[in-house]
Amino acid sequence: MEHADFLPPGLALIFDMDGVIVDSMPVHTLAWERYMESLGLPCDNIAVRMHGRRNDEIVAEFIGTHLPAEEVFRHGAAKEALYRDLIRPEIDSRLVPGVIEFIKRYAGAPLAVASNAEPANVEFILDAAGLRRFFRALVDGMQVDRPKPEPDVYLRAAELLGVEPGNCIIFEDSPAGVTAARAAGGRVVGVETHAPLEGVDFRIRDFTNPALPEWLRTQEPLTRPKLES
Repeated sequence: MEHADFLPPGLALIFDMDGVIVDSMPVHTLAWERYMESLGLPCDNIAVRMHGRRNDEIVAEFIGTHLPAEEVFRHGAAKEALYRDLIRPEIDSRLVPGVIEFIKRYAGAPLAVASNAEPANVEFILDAAGLRRFFRALVDGMQVDRPKPEPDVYLRAAELLGVEPGNCIIFEDSPAGVTAARAAGGRVVGVETHAPLEGVDFRIRDFTNPALPEWLRTQEPLTRPKLES
């Protein structure tokens, strides 16, 4: 597949993290279950209820809606520390197949990560995978007022890359993320790590799909490749 890694000029690639770069959902689920058990609280159907959401929303639903902001942060930080301890010994096996090779192939293009995750998790995963250097912009859930399914993280990533949102190809694995990407005006590749997704432009199981580079080659930029200052 010579030249299959060509991305038309003016386009950018933006990656969600959980479920796209790293198959972390099972570990996040386990971390929330253990954390909730430590508080003596029920933890029914956690995987579905937390998917694609920011920690302040999860804490409000799981623990309480009227907690002070500092307590919400404390609960979220404690759970995320537990998550990092759990995933650290298995990070290599948790990376989505083909993602490292794919990112390296497109290293010359504008690349960003845009995630609802907390900054410590974004940095931890990218550093552990040796991928941080490939991204021109990192946007986490704490940098925007409204998390996914609102478009803010993707609009911010496009702004930092200097690319029109409509020229961004966004990799997502959750319904909330797809909604956010669509609302931002981006084109969406559904990474169907765990379940099928609706409303996407292209579907992959993981980054070993040989049709993905060919599809990327067919994408054309809008007439305005740069954001106006």
